[in-house]
Amino acid sequence: MEAAAPAPARGLGRQEYAVLALTFASYASFHASRKPPSIVKAVLSADWVPFSGPRGPHRLGELDVAFLSFYALAMFAAGHLADRADLRCLLGTAMLASGAACAALGAAYFLDIHALAFFAAAQVSSGVVQSAGWPCVVAVVGNWFGHASKRGTIMGVWNSHTSVGNIAGSVLAAAALEFGWGWSFLLPAVVIAALGVVVLVFLVAHPSEAGLDVEVMEVEMNGDGGEEVGLLGEDKKEVQGNEDNEFELEMGSQLPRAIGFVEAWKLPGVAPYAFCLFFSKLVAYTFLYWLPFYIRNNGQFLSHKASGILSIVFDIGGVLGGISAGFLSDAIGARAITSVLFLLLSIPSLVVYRTYGSISMHHNIALMFLSGYFVNGPYSLITTAVATDLGTQDAIKGNSRALATVSAIIDGTGSVGAALGPLLTGYISTRGWNSVFFMLIVSISLAILFLIRLAKGEIVAKLSTWN
Repeated sequence: MEAAAPAPARGLGRQEYAVLALTFASYASFHASRKPPSIVKAVLSADWVPFSGPRGPHRLGELDVAFLSFYALAMFAAGHLADRADLRCLLGTAMLASGAACAALGAAYFLDIHALAFFAAAQVSSGVVQSAGWPCVVAVVGNWFGHASKRGTIMGVWNSHTSVGNIAGSVLAAAALEFGWGWSFLLPAVVIAALGVVVLVFLVAHPSEAGLDVEVMEVEMNGDGGEEVGLLGEDKKEVQGNEDNEFELEMGSQLPRAIGFVEAWKLPGVAPYAFCLFFSKLVAYTFLYWLPFYIRNNGQFLSHKASGILSIVFDIGGVLGGISAGFLSDAIGARAITSVLFLLLSIPSLVVYRTYGSISMHHNIALMFLSGYFVNGPYSLITTAVATDLGTQDAIKGNSRALATVSAIIDGTGSVGAALGPLLTGYISTRGWNSVFFMLIVSISLAILFLIRLAKGEIVAKLSTWN
């Protein structure tokens, strides 16, 4: 008896919105659970052994790198796993485990634990389990929106979950700080664990699981003759003529063979964007982990709680920056050009913020917002729309089981930079914050260099089309 054909795309809008909302909340909760260490830094450095004393900033930086380095290393394996596992189960389990790791850090306050090894072990565990979050949510959204012609705008809005999570985490952690810094970890831990249960029960990871026809979805998303967004410039020509059987269906399987790790690295555009994100994420995560500490000790001298809450202005700017970058890249059909433009403008914004941000509260807020707008714009664009473009490009004939691997390579490489930035800041800040901002500007400049060739290819392609 023949299997029934997939149902037409009835109720497609409702299903799409549900997937977007649930994955948005899921990854926002991941970021919310990462925010407490930055909020409690000043408290720990003041009166909690082993972080008090002259070496306190160094040890806090080492704690950051314990999380981020294992997060980055585990990310590559997590992406490989996500292309082969049940995305709903993997994501939900990772959220429950992340809640447990975050709660363990808060337990140190209540149990009066002062061993550096305990904090490091908790951060290492958190980094490993959280690494599964990003490849899972990107793969799920890619399954539903991988062929949408306006995915830059869609994912620009969706990727605001990063900043929304940072904001929510900052507010929760700062509000709970007056009851003891342990509560700053416990509240986000409860939130991510509760949402993990929701994911396990309700998430639909692929349209086929809801009885929807993917081909019908592509037509509805793109309309008649919807044009794909240009991405790779000259590099796109290099991959035509790949072996016809490279991604053919496995025996007895309805899904293509998952792409290998080395194969994914060889895809056009993957390496340049991955190394660009290395330096872009280094800058973004330096602010994520050190901005409240910087605000507290430079110019305003606010309370611990007020510094943590004020730092959300950077993330508010990041929300609008990510949406703007996605919209602009869709409008001009050029991801690399958009990324380079935002990176270039982020350099003067950081210089102005460092120079004039401490004059008054109004200057601080306005310039912090501007810095977040330009710093987070390309970071948001690369980790979402660009990763989806690269994971569904013509070179792999739309193989949906390459998306998590490609996303993990890009974000994993970026996460290595994210681990390096806070670590260097812990040491460099003892020599003065001018040195820290100089490091950030050099990092942005290197990020631009990795995209110059792709941006040039996009410019040549645009000029050729216009002529």
